[in-house]
Amino acid sequence: MSDGADFAIEDGQGGRRLVLSGNYLVSTIGAADQDLRAIDGPLAEIDISDVREIDTVGAWVALSLSRTTGGQIVGASNRAERLIKALEDIKAGDGDLRPTRAEMLTRVFAATGEQVGKAQRGTMSAIGFLGQFILAVGSVIRHPRRFRMKAFVRQLELVGVSALGIIGLMSFLIGIVIAQQGAVQLAQFGAETLTVNLVGRITLRELGVLMTAIMVAGRSGSAFAAQIGTMKLTEEVDAMRTIGISPMEALVIPRVLAVTFMMILLGFYSAVMAIIGGAFVSDLTLGIPFMSFLSRVKDVVPLYDLYVGLVKAPVFGLIVGMTGCYQGMQVAGNSEDVGLKTTKAVVVAIFAVIVLDAFFAVFFTNVGWA
Repeated sequence: MSDGADFAIEDGQGGRRLVLSGNYLVSTIGAADQDLRAIDGPLAEIDISDVREIDTVGAWVALSLSRTTGGQIVGASNRAERLIKALEDIKAGDGDLRPTRAEMLTRVFAATGEQVGKAQRGTMSAIGFLGQFILAVGSVIRHPRRFRMKAFVRQLELVGVSALGIIGLMSFLIGIVIAQQGAVQLAQFGAETLTVNLVGRITLRELGVLMTAIMVAGRSGSAFAAQIGTMKLTEEVDAMRTIGISPMEALVIPRVLAVTFMMILLGFYSAVMAIIGGAFVSDLTLGIPFMSFLSRVKDVVPLYDLYVGLVKAPVFGLIVGMTGCYQGMQVAGNSEDVGLKTTKAVVVAIFAVIVLDAFFAVFFTNVGWA
């Protein structure tokens, strides 16, 4: 027995009969719709006694066939009869199927106002979350025993130790690319020995901490949003509030502090691995011995380049951690929202980190650390 709509044309005493069978629903009628429209000529009757399920669309199809062929509808169930009766006063082509559309100027102002309102609500919500975080930090400082040390150590492991492999490999390869491509360009001016300066300064000052922040945002920031968002969906966060546990203290503070602290170590580790990668490829292609490359870095890279990277690292970590936790706390509704907030946490964190890096570049140049 087919679940779709079916029909047959039979010869009866009064003329041809159209027998509809199966399910005449909006989800099943599509396969037979074109064939039904192609039926021409007069029909004596349209028998719908074999129709198992019917909705408004099916009733409209039967009624339309009756109007175009002159066939009388017979065998209708109570439901089909009610639907057909409700549609009898409607003619094909009645009503304006095109939705009313406002003028362009009105639509522009409406869309602009909607975006401004959305931005305002988002800003106020973020400020409120920041205020709650500051109050929670103050509460933990006044009552140190409430600090979740085990959760903090666990997050240190997840954010830092578990990421050493991927960040180390990424940084090593980036160091190879910078050294190889830099050497090719500098060789045009006979200055390939400055590859050491290029790799040392750009990794310690910029790329080490910046690439690490992007990796941490994609790895840990997204995990924060997904974990906390799932807990909100399963009402674990509400349960924590009910029994007197602050979600800020139990979920947000350990994660934000862990990623802020580990960003310092990971940023420095990333820069070191990039320098090792640069030294490795320089030894192979430029003839600069590996140990001489590392020793040369100490002489040509000013110490404040290291300070610049170390100052930016915890700020980037704070941004990544706060963004991930904030987006997780905004989850509401269904699991689809978890995915949307997780994606948003990564995008917003990376965008904020790059914008802040630009401000840092201008700031450190103005203070003489260029």
